[in-house]
Amino acid sequence: MSAPYTITSINGDIFVLYPDGTAYTGGGAEDSNCTISVCPVELSVYGYRPTLPGSIALIALYGLCALTQIVLGWRYKTWGFMVAMLFGCADEILGYVGRILYYQNPWGETGFIMQIVLITMGPVFFCAAIYVMIYKIIHYIDPSLARFNPRLIYWIFISCDTLALILQAVGGAMSSTSNGASSAGVNIALAGLAFQVATITVFVAVVADYAVRARHVIAKHGLNLKFKIFASFLGLAILTIFIRCCYRVYELSEGYSRDSEALRDEPLFIGLESVMVIIAAYALIIAHPGPVFERGVEGPAEKERISAEGKIRQAVGGSSGED
Repeated sequence: MSAPYTITSINGDIFVLYPDGTAYTGGGAEDSNCTISVCPVELSVYGYRPTLPGSIALIALYGLCALTQIVLGWRYKTWGFMVAMLFGCADEILGYVGRILYYQNPWGETGFIMQIVLITMGPVFFCAAIYVMIYKIIHYIDPSLARFNPRLIYWIFISCDTLALILQAVGGAMSSTSNGASSAGVNIALAGLAFQVATITVFVAVVADYAVRARHVIAKHGLNLKFKIFASFLGLAILTIFIRCCYRVYELSEGYSRDSEALRDEPLFIGLESVMVIIAAYALIIAHPGPVFERGVEGPAEKERISAEGKIRQAVGGSSGED
C-alpha cells in the first residue's frame, strides 16, 4: 500500500506533501512542523522513536542510584563524591526525560535539546567523582611515593574534567539549537569527548605508575579485601566510561547527518551509551570511598607509620636500657 503523501526536498529542506495540498516540513527545516502522526519518523534526526520502557527504566535506576549515594554520603560524610554523583544522576535522569519527550515528538525541540546536551555531559560528573578518589588512594597507600603532590594531581584532573564538560555543553547546545545542523557544534562536542578520552587515559597511566612505585609497600603490608573490591569496581567504572566515550566519538564522527548509520542505530546507543554508563554509576556505589577510607581503617601508609614509630620506640628503649 502506497503512502498517502509524497516527500520532496527543496534547497536541502524536506517536505511531506499530502494530496489536499497540506505540507509539513521536517528533516532539515528550522521551522519544522512535522509530528509523528503526519510524517514518517525516518525524516527525524535520529530516524527512530527512542524506546519508552528503556528510558523509564533508566530514569528509575538513576533515581535509585542517587538515593543510595545520598544515604552513603550522609553516612560517611563524603560530600564531594556525593555531589559529583548526584549531579551525574540528575543529568542522566533529565537526559532520558528528553528521550521520552523525543519519543512523543521526534521533531520537538525541547526533547532533542535535553537529550543531546544532558546525556552527552552526564559521565563527566562520574569522572569527577572518580578523580576525587585519587587523592584518597595515594594517601591511603603512601603519599611519599607519588611523583607529584596528590592534591595537585587531583586538581589537574578536575580542571581537565571541567574543560571537557564545558566543551561538550557548548557543542551540544550549538548542535541542539540548530537541530543538529551546526558542524561547529558537532566539532566542539567531539573535541570535548576526545579530550575526556585523553584525560581518562592519562589518569589510568598516572594510577598505574603510582601502583608500580608503591608495589613494595603494598607487598609488605598488603591490601585488605575492602580495598580490593573498591579498586576492582573503580576500574570497572573507568573502563565502561572509557568505552562509552570512544563510542560517542565514533557516533558523532559523521555529525548529525541522516546518512550516519551510527547515529541512527538505537541498539548500539543502548549498548554502548545507556548500559555502559549505568554500569559505571552502580560500580561507583560498590566503589564508594566511605567504607575503605573511613577513620580507623588502616591502610599501608598507616601501617608503615605505626611500624616506624615502633622501631623508634624500640631503639629509644634499647638505648635507655644500655644507659
